[in-house]
Amino acid sequence: MSSRPLSYLAFDFGVKRVGVASGNGLLRSATPLTTIAAEGSQRFERIGRLVAEWQPDALVVGIPFHPDGAPHDNTQRARKFARQLHGRFGLTVHEVDERYSTTEALASGAADVDAASAAIILDQYLNTLP
Repeated sequence: MSSRPLSYLAFDFGVKRVGVASGNGLLRSATPLTTIAAEGSQRFERIGRLVAEWQPDALVVGIPFHPDGAPHDNTQRARKFARQLHGRFGLTVHEVDERYSTTEALASGAADVDAASAAIILDQYLNTLP
C-alpha cells in the first residue's frame, strides 16, 4: 500500500458552469483551480485533461439540496454528473452536501466563485477524513 497522501479533484456542478478544485489528504486543504463551461461535449474533454494532469485518487462532487435538506432539480443533475465522472474515469466519486458553498464563496469575495465553491466542497470532504 502506498504511503503517499490521497489526492482529489472536486467539482461544483452547475447547469452552466462546473467549478473545479484540487486537494489532498495530507494538507487537508483545497485550492480552487478553474471553471469549465458545462454545456457541450468539451466539458468532459476538459475534465479529462485535468484528471490526466492532476492524477487524483478520487473525485468529489457537491450535491445541492434545499436548506431543509429536500432534493431539487439540480440534486438529480449533480448525481447524474457524479455517475458520468465515475463511468468515464473509473475513479471513486464521493458526494458531499454542498448547501451553502456558493453563498460562502460569494461572501469570501472569491474571484472565481465556482472554483471557490468546489474548494469549499472539497474542504468539507477532507474534514470528514480520519
